[in-house]
Amino acid sequence: MDVVSIPDAEKIYRILPSQKGLFLHPIGKDEAGFKLCRIENKSVIKGGHVQLNLHDGRNILIRVKDPVKPEEDLYQTLETLKMSIPDQEVVGHFRLTEGAPAIIVDGKNIGKWGKIVTIEQRPGQNRRSSLVTIEDKKGNRFQTTLDYMFVLGDTEPSISLPEAG
Repeated sequence: MDVVSIPDAEKIYRILPSQKGLFLHPIGKDEAGFKLCRIENKSVIKGGHVQLNLHDGRNILIRVKDPVKPEEDLYQTLETLKMSIPDQEVVGHFRLTEGAPAIIVDGKNIGKWGKIVTIEQRPGQNRRSSLVTIEDKKGNRFQTTLDYMFVLGDTEPSISLPEAG
């Protein structure tokens, strides 16, 4: 989900997963001002503040006023934050819910994207192992685990995507 800019060539790209590995997807200047980051883990640190650990190795501190009832803690693991570039501020938050657009980032269906149709969570099963079904615009359905899903928006993807999703 990184953004790469080549100023001399006036080209801007977003790095996306595909069947052949990572590839450069051309984007416009309006889309170059943000990056999507998945929340991999979260923990409460000294003082009751919440630390979010992101997929790209960064950590974000969410300061809370009341550690007993942290109203500022709106985030869950595997959800996505929209981060502004270059100041790294949170400008959006996308929940992992049925109906949300998502892309598969690993496994045999890597690079395929669509809307989340179902999330099958079984008692006693690790949440990341839950089976997820997504459906592309053509009606094709793909399954993977939650661990391989990356939410892209609320109802529509917040980034441009290649047509052959």
